[in-house]
Amino acid sequence: MANASGAAMENLKPATFLHKPTNVKYKISNADGAAKLTATAASGAIGSIDRTLTYFLGSGHLGVTYLYSIDHYLFESPIAWYAASNSYDMKPGLAEMAQSPPPLPMQSSCMRCHMSAVQKSDAGTINRYEGLPFLHSGITCEACHGDARQHVLTRGKAAIVNPTKLDADRRDSVCISCHLEGDVSVERAGHSGLEYRPGDRISTYLAYYVRGGADLRARGVSEVEQLSQSICKRMSGDKMSCSSCHDPHYTPDAQHRTSFYRNKCLACHSEPKFAATHHPENQDCTSCHMPTAAAANILHVAWTDHRILRVPNAAEEARKSDEHTLTPIFSPGASDRDLAMAYYQLLLEGDRTFEPKAWEMLKQEQDSLANDKEALDALGNLAAERKDRPTAESAFRRVLELDPHDLTALSNLAIFRAREGNLKDAVAMLRTAFARNEDIPGLAMNLARVECMAGDGAGARTTLQTALTYSPGLDDMRQLLAQINDCSAKGGR
Repeated sequence: MANASGAAMENLKPATFLHKPTNVKYKISNADGAAKLTATAASGAIGSIDRTLTYFLGSGHLGVTYLYSIDHYLFESPIAWYAASNSYDMKPGLAEMAQSPPPLPMQSSCMRCHMSAVQKSDAGTINRYEGLPFLHSGITCEACHGDARQHVLTRGKAAIVNPTKLDADRRDSVCISCHLEGDVSVERAGHSGLEYRPGDRISTYLAYYVRGGADLRARGVSEVEQLSQSICKRMSGDKMSCSSCHDPHYTPDAQHRTSFYRNKCLACHSEPKFAATHHPENQDCTSCHMPTAAAANILHVAWTDHRILRVPNAAEEARKSDEHTLTPIFSPGASDRDLAMAYYQLLLEGDRTFEPKAWEMLKQEQDSLANDKEALDALGNLAAERKDRPTAESAFRRVLELDPHDLTALSNLAIFRAREGNLKDAVAMLRTAFARNEDIPGLAMNLARVECMAGDGAGARTTLQTALTYSPGLDDMRQLLAQINDCSAKGGR
């Protein structure tokens, strides 16, 4: 865990990778002691993109990716190194893109399981950090043991959190906070996952959901969920936890791995003759009962099956339950609001089948959302898409009362103003949002279009040129800039 992140040069894997759909060549290299990412299009249309990498993310057991910063905006590299293939490939979701991908914003919620003391992004932004984005690389002792200042100052006399002495819910929350993903997780109303501290219940901050009939082998980070389905866990109950088999302070090397985990199995399977008679020719229990298989949702990644099946190769019963129904897991107290936001999150990830449920449930909860900024933004977005302008405007206006810098509300209300011909207010609102989010292509293009409509061609060009410093390979933005330049050349401003 201590090696889950750090300075990029500490875990640099120099190599090149060609993305064939775009014919862009990516290169990770050591350039005079600095970690570098370059991207060069064969056509030469975008020249060479050169970024200095600041941090790595991922211990290398499964893979490594890199982060870089431009004017305090933090981004993730579009390529990652995968241990299974010992090579680079595009990040999930980017492999089939026909143009160079826009920069990938690194949000605080995506860092909290790889870094320690992760900070929230600046107000009104999703990935801008005026100060340090996190205070410690890797996972520190505090991630599992809580605030250790008094423990250190008193030379160990003051107590720290000992997960093994907590009740089962709070004990397991220490592991669940990073090792459970489900199909979707959402922050509960008024809470952030960044606020979780050892000794708390993770369900106070996050609600986790899975699709009906979900294949527990198909997702990454599903070990906790898989373990809960195992007969070992079901028979042992609260006595069994992740730490029954894993020592967070020690990882056995290849030479000792088999004996280490076999002894963990024999701690429970302690019948006198069991160890001597149960497949003495193969001492590696996990090779049969916890085989490694590929994760369907992440290329080049293999996961150990934590269901601990007695006969792993036996045909499993086909599950026919509704994959478009979400069920909470490890989330006591999850509310209808949380479920609505879970449906909405899956919609944002591209599954349109969840749109009706998200809309229906958020509308039902509307009266209770007056102080719930995230849910109001979701309701407003869905209402705007359905052309229910009164509901959308009401939601977004309330959001701005709660947070005058909210990106979603500002940009959506600005579009409403532009459509009704109020270009002055639309430009002002979009510029307010863009001043804090210069790296977001869609926002930049909307602002440029409205500036152009208002007769400010120079302002539109400046907006796009600013945004292109973050997304130089984005064809759509370059084409819009060319159109505005052409319009200006023919007599526009």
